[in-house]
Amino acid sequence: MRRVDLRKSKALFEDLAQTIKEAKVGEVLVILFEIGDFSAVEKSFSFVKENGCELLNSLKFNQVDWTIVIKKESV
Repeated sequence: MRRVDLRKSKALFEDLAQTIKEAKVGEVLVILFEIGDFSAVEKSFSFVKENGCELLNSLKFNQVDWTIVIKKESV
C-alpha cells in the first residue's frame, strides 16, 4: 500500500494517471487530493475505472481534502 499526496497538484488527473501507470498490478494506492468543487470527486470514480483500477473506498478527509483508495487491476 502506498500513499500519494496530490493536494498541491496543478493537473490532478494527469498526475493521477501517471501514478496509476507507475503502480504495479495488485498495488493499493491511497490518493489524497483537494476537492475545490465536487466535480473532481465525481470524475475520479469513473477515471480510476477507465484506467484499470477498482475503487475500494472514497471519503472526505477534512473540509478541503478527499481520499480515494484504489487497487490497480490491469496494465
